[in-house]
Amino acid sequence: MKIFSTLVLAVAAAQQVLAHYRFLGINGSGDYDYIRLYQNQYSNGPITNVQSTDIRCNLGAATTTGTLTVAAGSTVTFRTSISHPGPLLWYMAKAPSTVNGWDGSGNVWFKIAQTGATFSGGAMNWPSSGLTTVSTKIPSSLRAGEYLLRVEHIALHSAGSVGGSQHYISCAQLKVTGGGSGNPSPLLAFPGAYSPQDPGILINIYYPVPTSYTPPGGNVWQG
Repeated sequence: MKIFSTLVLAVAAAQQVLAHYRFLGINGSGDYDYIRLYQNQYSNGPITNVQSTDIRCNLGAATTTGTLTVAAGSTVTFRTSISHPGPLLWYMAKAPSTVNGWDGSGNVWFKIAQTGATFSGGAMNWPSSGLTTVSTKIPSSLRAGEYLLRVEHIALHSAGSVGGSQHYISCAQLKVTGGGSGNPSPLLAFPGAYSPQDPGILINIYYPVPTSYTPPGGNVWQG
């Protein structure tokens, strides 16, 4: 019986890891060629404390990696395997100079895109669930320079209590060329952009079924 119980626990732990996911290999590159490596890359575990500095770029994320050159107005794509319901959010932050070594602290982040929920026939649906790649457009009017690009999926299957939301995050380093003279807003900080009680984070998505949903993190900058 003890051997059987141990086996059951091992299988459950393995299933939990398999249900977790990452964002890797931007634009076909190696996993962490341009993505900041974090400490839980093997377990794929989420961040659950939105007031921790880990909410910025994942658990104990490094501040150095390669920097990918992309043009303003172009599209970037990550590999993933999203297996939970929830919104997909994209943010950027402009480095004061070189992005390599910059920690991304302060009110420097702005949202560039998001995919929330859809509603039909009394059901709440999540277009991002099940995706194996995710893409976003770098705003055309973004000023040239070096940036962090933050992709986040918030899993809401256990979000009915505080600390139940699961945040899957990667930060990539970019050098943006071309562009224009846009001034992104609103500017946010991580941590700071989210509260544990935000209705887009603290929510029961099963019963009663919500009839609307607003992702956390403010408005998308239309750049």
